[in-house]
Amino acid sequence: QAQLVESGGGLVQPGGSLRLSCTASGLSLDYYAIAWLRQAPGKEREGVSCISSSDGSTAYADSVKGRFTISRDKAKNTAYLQMNSLKPEDTAVYYCATRFWDGSFYYTAPRWADFAVWGQGTQVSVSS
Repeated sequence: QAQLVESGGGLVQPGGSLRLSCTASGLSLDYYAIAWLRQAPGKEREGVSCISSSDGSTAYADSVKGRFTISRDKAKNTAYLQMNSLKPEDTAVYYCATRFWDGSFYYTAPRWADFAVWGQGTQVSVSS
């Protein structure tokens, strides 16, 4: 049975860093674009970042540009989200999501609704 498991969340002070991981089992992520979405209490789920399966192109929400970096390691069947300079408004449950698509984010803006969330998410809390 295919699974996608997020990990790496936790409690961090403002200005701190966390690295989230998204590991797949029973499924090869090679042909999937991967996204990180998040949902804060009382708010709708929103797209944070995504990376293509084909050319490694990436896209970011304006709120995280310059602070977050998405990457993937196909050999480990894992994607990552490095989060630096964290702010209290980054507090949310972070979800990994996939889209079976080999396009490029160099030419196409991401449509977050096209990504499917699999797992339970990982909680990120930013507070002093």
